[in-house]
Amino acid sequence: MSFHVRRRDREITDAAEMRAVLKTAKHVTIALCLGDEPYLVSLSHGYDEENSCLYFHCAPEGKKLVYAQANPKVWGQAMLDFGVTDECDYAYTSVHFSGTMRLIEDLAEKRHAMEVLVRQQSKTPEAKLAKISPEKLAKTTMLRININDLTGKKHQNPKVNTNTP
Repeated sequence: MSFHVRRRDREITDAAEMRAVLKTAKHVTIALCLGDEPYLVSLSHGYDEENSCLYFHCAPEGKKLVYAQANPKVWGQAMLDFGVTDECDYAYTSVHFSGTMRLIEDLAEKRHAMEVLVRQQSKTPEAKLAKISPEKLAKTTMLRININDLTGKKHQNPKVNTNTP
């Protein structure tokens, strides 16, 4: 099923702009489904532009793993929040994506995934990466979302109100 953006004046059509949102956002929210039970979870992530995927880590057991193993299809959103404008509109940029999630087993890919994730999330990535031993990494549960499709929308020319109520 395919839908169009109702407000065409707010649609992002430039793929580079959408990828920049995934690189800039600190969190994404993904939706998973098991049977007729939906599940929504926000994650810190790292975006690998070259491989068009997101990486994240999680506990070695839990709801998101159960859902992902039963149905690897996901829908997600990254959003940059710019607050309320002087015109009382909401200023934002959001990117939606569809994809498939899989567990990463290969230690070399886990290392790459952790590097991508830490570089996006940390102001001192090298110091943090130096602390991750191969043994610790082997015990870390990491997942990858391969992105199939991107769509985006933003408020046009947001003038954000900096006055706090």
